[in-house]
Amino acid sequence: MRLSTVILPVRPWREGGQEQWTSAEELGFHTAYTYDHLSWRTFRDGPWFGALPTLTAAATATERLRLGTLVTSPNFRHPVTLAKELMSLDDISAGRFTLGIGAGGSGFDATALGQEAWTPRERADRFAEFVPLLDRLLTEADVTHRGTHYSAHEARTVPGCVQRPRLPFAVAATGPRGMGLAAAHGQAWVTTGDPRIFEDGTPEQSRKAIRAQIEGLGAACAGIGRDTAELDKILLTGFTPDRGRPLDSLDAFVDFAGRHFALGIDEIVIHAPIPDSDFAADQAVFEKIATEALAQLR
Repeated sequence: MRLSTVILPVRPWREGGQEQWTSAEELGFHTAYTYDHLSWRTFRDGPWFGALPTLTAAATATERLRLGTLVTSPNFRHPVTLAKELMSLDDISAGRFTLGIGAGGSGFDATALGQEAWTPRERADRFAEFVPLLDRLLTEADVTHRGTHYSAHEARTVPGCVQRPRLPFAVAATGPRGMGLAAAHGQAWVTTGDPRIFEDGTPEQSRKAIRAQIEGLGAACAGIGRDTAELDKILLTGFTPDRGRPLDSLDAFVDFAGRHFALGIDEIVIHAPIPDSDFAADQAVFEKIATEALAQLR
């Protein structure tokens, strides 16, 4: 059982941003992630900093804390340039980086480069090409590939990652194609629950949906002869019908986490509080959860 946090990149580094990352290490979180967007939802018109530069700064400000994205997507990334940046970040962090990666959505990132938003089918097609090529780029020194959506010509990724054979992928997926990518290329799998029941579902329905997702991941792994136990199962909270209630108190979180660990989830990720937002929470409760919750669950 692991407890991690996600720090949205909304605070300038010298105005509380750095302190959040060093505090996450001091509180004992396993990993501190950030969102890899150009802007996001209700934060669109406020400060929002780049994920990879922020994580690079965090790598220099911490020593033990793992770092990662939840999640990077093809919406505005290309595997060749992304691979070079990830290799560099893995080096700067001394091998403490995990790449959360997903197919992307239809939010602001989908059209920020001037393109039409891709359909769900197009996003899935691109994701199915993006992940294997990125895998190659991070494990092979010289890659040439010509695909439908992404190509590389004699792309060099030298000296490669500190973590071998490459830094870990945490693949966000709910459908069969995404589960197949997680099984084939992932060291972890990420879920936020079932978005179809976020508004009107119940916590019980949500846990049932997550159980079914884990079973789907198991089937995808079995299909290629892989043991599903080799993949960590990560739950990013805040998007299930429970919403922010697990952060109401230590007891509420212990109950929530215990029920999800029992399903097979290995790592639970909670948002660092942001006042006057969907992620508003009591900072003292957040810190109490970080320092005391896992001891009650073991």
